[in-house]
Amino acid sequence: MSSEIIKGSSPDIKKKPTPQPNPAPEPIDQPMTVGDLPEEIAEVPRLQPLVGEAIPDPIKDPVDESELVHRDFEEDAFWKHIPAFRDVTREEFLDYKFQNKNSVTKVKDLQEMLQGLASPEFIKDIGDGMAQAPMNMRLSPYVLSLIDWENPYDDPLRRQFIPVASTVVKNHPKLSLDSLHEQEDSPTPGLVHRYIDKALFLPLDVCPVYCRFCTRSYAIGTDTDSVEKVNYKSNPKHWNKAFAYLASRPEIEDVVISGGDTYMLSAQRVKDIGETLLAIPHIRRLRFATKGPAIMPMKILTDHDWTDALVGVVEQGRKMGKEVVLHTHFNTVNEITDISREAMNLLFKRGVKVRNQSVLIRGVNDNADKMINLVKQLSYMNVQPYYVYQHDMVQGVEELRTRIADTVEIERHVRGVTAGFNTPTFVTDVPGGGGKRDVHSYDYYDEVTGVSVYRSPSVDEDKVYLYFDPIDLLPPEGQARWADPKEHDAIVEEAIRAAGLSDLDLAVE
Repeated sequence: MSSEIIKGSSPDIKKKPTPQPNPAPEPIDQPMTVGDLPEEIAEVPRLQPLVGEAIPDPIKDPVDESELVHRDFEEDAFWKHIPAFRDVTREEFLDYKFQNKNSVTKVKDLQEMLQGLASPEFIKDIGDGMAQAPMNMRLSPYVLSLIDWENPYDDPLRRQFIPVASTVVKNHPKLSLDSLHEQEDSPTPGLVHRYIDKALFLPLDVCPVYCRFCTRSYAIGTDTDSVEKVNYKSNPKHWNKAFAYLASRPEIEDVVISGGDTYMLSAQRVKDIGETLLAIPHIRRLRFATKGPAIMPMKILTDHDWTDALVGVVEQGRKMGKEVVLHTHFNTVNEITDISREAMNLLFKRGVKVRNQSVLIRGVNDNADKMINLVKQLSYMNVQPYYVYQHDMVQGVEELRTRIADTVEIERHVRGVTAGFNTPTFVTDVPGGGGKRDVHSYDYYDEVTGVSVYRSPSVDEDKVYLYFDPIDLLPPEGQARWADPKEHDAIVEEAIRAAGLSDLDLAVE
């Protein structure tokens, strides 16, 4: 209630409001009984004082049980529906040696395993798909057991790791094998120096699983019928050149150890690499990168030497005031089981910080509900959602890419469903070596032609970087223009001009 100004006095002096009688007290809710609290609350000794406490009226509607599905983890012996693993005990299945020994690396072995599980047409489709794939095949029993073989075409794990010829979409004409131009930023093989204070160290070229969408399909695994690979074979003598470069550049404070996959390094190699990098005075942060926890989480639980080596490097870094973390790569809750949670909790208890980097993939996690569920389940098992990448423009997987517009809309729905530090940043790693840009930070975006225009001043202020949506998701007008090769240059020029950046150089001609 506003106060009157007293006449003849300073306008800053106000008359005190007339005291009002206190309102009648609100009726107190009846005390609750033990049965009113969830059983898991009521039975906890430390929470006994809450029993019988009046609970304030809610200001939010109660959530439906479906909104808590991220707390559910697969605990059954899910591998037993695969005939080859029907008699495998839980103890055997959790042994990382069993997982490595029984990983499928040949098409014919997978086709034989799927007899009676999948249709003959699908089994043949795999063979035809692998014949034109840029990546090799390697599938752990864990992955094989989680795929829905009654509906394999729509299964999110199958989409990530097993190509089929019938779904192939023609590559975008602006696509290249090394779309991020990593080799152009490599002072020595196996080392990428793009950002001023960060480097990417690639000590090996093998993985526990081969993702179809891998941005490094130009180097990872062995040669295929469609790609002759760059060699990043594990060789400590070659590593010394990378270490010498890093030691000579005082501006580098952050090193990502990737590959390939650090899951495939021996425990001694993890220790050697970690200790060498920590010994370089100006390096403050190390990130060991691996897809492993998503496709073979039991290694964390049963390969004690490897886990101890990782923990040892983390602890040594902490003593030196330096940060060492593990970066992993869950793309869908379908990859997550109680084994995953047990493995991540073990790392959490031993002081290892785990962050996650997802790739947005069509048919895997390309809607808000799926991404929200993934973000929440990762957070629930102590994995911090860090990045969601726009799918890179790599060969042979055009049917997996999504539009920039879809990514922006998914990000809009994800932001606000949980705490900010558990909300991933959605980024485009722009073709041509511009690095990661917030997906919505484009200078111009044409949804008809699918061209988004980005700048990356901290990497190169004189260049402009373009990302191209998959043509099959464009409206008919856009598809028609891309169908005519004579229109391609005009499409690019129009986008750059509309962005007001015609004075900059095009990163990729």
